[in-house]
Amino acid sequence: MSRNLFIAAMLVLCCCFPRAHAGQALAPVEARVPFAPAAFPGTDGAFHLAYELHVTNFYGDTGPLKPTGLQVYADDSKTPLLVLDREQLSRQVRPTPAENAEVSIASGKRLVVFVWITLPANAALPHRLRHRIDFETDKHAIVTLDGATIRVADRKPMALGSPLRGGRWLAHEGPGAAQSHHWGSLVAVNGALTIPQRYALDLVGVDASGHALRGGVKDLQKTAHSDWIGYGADVLAVADGIVRACRDGEQEHAPLTAQPEPESLTADGLFGNYVVLEISPGVFASYAHLRKGSVQVKPGQRVRRGQLLAQLGQSGNSAAPHLHFQLSDAAAFEGSEGIPYVFERFDFFGPESEAQLFGQGEPWKETAAGRRRLQMPLNDVVIGFPGP
Repeated sequence: MSRNLFIAAMLVLCCCFPRAHAGQALAPVEARVPFAPAAFPGTDGAFHLAYELHVTNFYGDTGPLKPTGLQVYADDSKTPLLVLDREQLSRQVRPTPAENAEVSIASGKRLVVFVWITLPANAALPHRLRHRIDFETDKHAIVTLDGATIRVADRKPMALGSPLRGGRWLAHEGPGAAQSHHWGSLVAVNGALTIPQRYALDLVGVDASGHALRGGVKDLQKTAHSDWIGYGADVLAVADGIVRACRDGEQEHAPLTAQPEPESLTADGLFGNYVVLEISPGVFASYAHLRKGSVQVKPGQRVRRGQLLAQLGQSGNSAAPHLHFQLSDAAAFEGSEGIPYVFERFDFFGPESEAQLFGQGEPWKETAAGRRRLQMPLNDVVIGFPGP
């Protein structure tokens, strides 16, 4: 081999499998966090960080890489803040692996890890996070990602008023559910890959027994809108603001029926009838799936906190009557990033499953009750907003 060929070969090896120290080969991957997390308090009494780690098996001839787990370190600590083993990691990634299959990143492909960190309420919040993943190669060697350091954003979640007038609500598909259609939905549009619904809630009306449907419904597949507890509820402005976008006049679907694929990954393609408020510079509250003919505001109009905006309905990409609510950093759905928030006050009644929502399985019972302040409802908990 000539000297030039030898040098070229060594450069390729160094690019693909550089060594941090003896016995540790660095993984040939790109890893990054596109949107820095900010801490927020949840209904479990703890603080949380929610973000996505994008890992790309960059080279076409590397072969598949199988992550054996994930460790996340805070600041200069040598003790991991979060440890996920191979099985736990498989429940926090997209694409979702097939049943009983291991998580694997094929050559040239990307894996997105949805990272959920829980911190005690009295713990110091980290300033930086560092990630470590060991990968098994198809030759049964171990290569390591040790880095992908990010800064934790220091912004505080905005405190909001009630989005609905009174009633009890299941906060469904909420924060913490990595495989939900909210946090788990990445939107690629015009060069940007974002998660507008990272902290979105689907608020489903329930009665004191935790049921979404009124008594007397015999066939779940043949319900009317009026059979649903939350249908027609008043939807309110969560803060003073300006209407930046709205739409009315879209037809509502029959509950629990198949729907066509959305025409576009935009508010018009997904939200049906909706209202978007700018409630602070660069902070936008979106309300979706509103009742046809109920929208009370127009673009450019100033609104006050607690003002009636519309009524809860079932327009747009919605399987049943509910209010979709989210905060994001842009008025448009596509290209925006979901940001955390807290409600100033609400009542908390404990967790509930989707099956219990329809009276299936063990009957739902309140497991906790009390007033909560300045918290974000986590996934599948029943909450109540103040009445008139």
